Parts: sequence; C-alpha cells; structure tokens
Amino acid sequence: MIERKLLVKAEGETSPKYGCKPEERPAKDYIRFGVINLDKPAGPTSHEVAAWVKRIIGVEYVGHGGTLETLWAFEGV
Repeated sequence: MIERKLLVKAEGETSPKYGCKPEERPAKDYIRFGVINLDKPAGPTSHEVAAWVKRIIGVEYVGHGGTLETLWAFEGV
C-alpha cells in the first residue's frame, strides 16, 4: 500500500474582499454566476423556458447554450 500525504508548500490567506470559500458563498452568487441544468418538457419553446427561469429566480439576464429540445427529438440519430 502506498502512503499518501498532502504536501503544503506555504500557508496563506486570501482577503475576503476578493471572494469567499465555496461553502460560505451565498446562493444568490451561485445563481448569478452558475449554470442550471434543465430538462425542458415538450411543448414550450426554449425562449419561453428561459423567460420563466428569469422570472422565477429573479435575475436580469438568462440565456441558453444551444437547443433545449427534449431527448426524444434525437432518437435514431
């Protein structure tokens, strides 16, 4: 069995004015800078779903990368 140790070259601290630890980050920041993995139902357009998400979470900007089409649209491809 190989014994593994954590090598720390130098201890240091970051100024709180430059951010925070992930476990202390407010949910608002995760929403503002994060990604929502959404399984869009059949029916509404990608534009409609993006507008709903924008309204529900109360942010100014929402976008989507590519299609939000359902998985069945790609069957047999």
